[in-house]
Amino acid sequence: MSTLAATHAHETHVRTHEEPSGWRKYIWSLDHKIIGIQYLFTSLAFLLIGGGMALLMRWQLAYPSTQIMASGDVGNPISLPFINPQFYNALFTMHATVMVFLVVMPLLIGAFGNYLIPLKIGTGDMAFPLINELSYWFYVASGVIMLSGFFVAGGAAAGGWTAYAPLSTVAAYNGTKMGQTLWAVGIFVNGLASIMGAFNYITTIVNMRAPGMGFFRLPLTVWALFITAFLLLLAVPVLSAAGAMLILDLNFGTSFFNPAQGGQPLLWQHLFWFFGHPEVYIMILPAMGMASDVLSIFSRKPVFGYKAMVFAMIAIGLLGFIVWGHHMFVSGMNLVLSAAFGVSTMVIAVPSAIKTFNWLGTLWGGSIHFTTAMLNALAFVAMFVIGGFSGIFMASTPVNIFVHHTYFIVAHFHYVLFGGSIFAVFASIYTWYPKMFGRMLDETLGKIHFALTFIFFNLCFFPMHNVGLGGMMRRIADPTAYEHLRSLQPINQFITFAAIGLGFTQLIFFWNFFRSLKNGRPAGKNPWHATTLEWTVASPPGHGNFAVTPTVYRGAYDYSVPGHPRDYIMQNEPDAPDAPAAKPQVAALVG
Repeated sequence: MSTLAATHAHETHVRTHEEPSGWRKYIWSLDHKIIGIQYLFTSLAFLLIGGGMALLMRWQLAYPSTQIMASGDVGNPISLPFINPQFYNALFTMHATVMVFLVVMPLLIGAFGNYLIPLKIGTGDMAFPLINELSYWFYVASGVIMLSGFFVAGGAAAGGWTAYAPLSTVAAYNGTKMGQTLWAVGIFVNGLASIMGAFNYITTIVNMRAPGMGFFRLPLTVWALFITAFLLLLAVPVLSAAGAMLILDLNFGTSFFNPAQGGQPLLWQHLFWFFGHPEVYIMILPAMGMASDVLSIFSRKPVFGYKAMVFAMIAIGLLGFIVWGHHMFVSGMNLVLSAAFGVSTMVIAVPSAIKTFNWLGTLWGGSIHFTTAMLNALAFVAMFVIGGFSGIFMASTPVNIFVHHTYFIVAHFHYVLFGGSIFAVFASIYTWYPKMFGRMLDETLGKIHFALTFIFFNLCFFPMHNVGLGGMMRRIADPTAYEHLRSLQPINQFITFAAIGLGFTQLIFFWNFFRSLKNGRPAGKNPWHATTLEWTVASPPGHGNFAVTPTVYRGAYDYSVPGHPRDYIMQNEPDAPDAPAAKPQVAALVG
């Protein structure tokens, strides 16, 4: 079926399909926009849960086995005896699991992927709306299953978010059989949700683009989500299979990973990291695409080197599958194989560097508007560069072995995923919130939130490089138990108070987010004077998105075109045949 025919056929289905009303609309709707908003609200709720776990861990690391003062009653401290080593293990296991599988992935891929893909490619909905809704509910179920571990005998999974065998496969080692089983079941169900979503995204982008929307007219956000969907289809089934094998080892007497019965613990590591390193790019590629769009909008310039950006993302996706071994240098590896993984890890820095230089090229000479969205996008680039540089060290086997099990890795990981992905999430929310809800977020509150987040983030995570190089191991509940780490406690305490500041700063964002739903200024159709198709329809768009299927005449980034009276041209705007040349007028952005 041709793209045009597929688009018309699907939009006919969308417009004749009855949209549920009232509360049913936000539970059983098949509309991709509602599903995107469901993902957004749910993942933000999980963000609060995961963030709360992080603050409990940081308090334990700063003041091991001490009391927390009750708010407003300094003279009457309350003891939290439940932060014992077992509970600490559960906290860091579930914190990482929640943030990776229930926050970052659903925010970038589930929320913005669902909401933006049909709008950006000019169609009425996803190819398979029912599968789309099922994917969301599988995601919710996975979160409930994993977190329910806190309420069963033995507590939640405590084998680390990487669940290394035999720690995860032998209940006597991890302290909880049921909690670890629930974790594995949750991972399996979450994998099913991801696979369904990826299949839907690929089908939609390939078959349902508007007339004239060639692949090299797609916004980079769509390209990034398209490549990410392929990564999900290739990587997630491996983790799901490993999760199923873990369930069998824990409950049915098999021995895939248990060495006492002939199993191979290293098999788990290979299976996990075959998924785990592409997972890094699954979380960062959508952030790269969305940040590219935001940088172009608010610099009023086309993306520099558009095709190079596309091919760089494709290269990142391909190379991401041949670098997983650097996570296993400390496990022992043939020197030739470790050298190969080291080289591939260095090579993958090249397409990342291309993207960074192209982002700088996009900014160079632009008419930059320092909106909250733009500030967060700039922070994304800066934090991604810092995280990328620290990651280069991991390509060297001797350096990797020295720092691998230290807080240097924790710092690196958070610079890429929090500094990278979450800043991109904030940039995306501030950019597309007006389209989603028809209201503007408060720019003053937004900039306060950004400034405090940026400061506290760096105060929290940059010193972790230092404590890591000082020898502080990750996954320990009490640094003071080790004599060589006691001198690092002042830094640990500093990090903890920075983390508390970072956590409470997010309350500004949540206040702005929910207050603006009713009290924000009306956004209008195109408050940013952007060029892509989602800005051609009402805010928020109606059911079916487009009254008439749009026709695309140009690429996604026609800003400041010489001779055009405006500094932007919409993708569905044909060339005026005899239009007189005029100097572009820089648009005054709302905000």
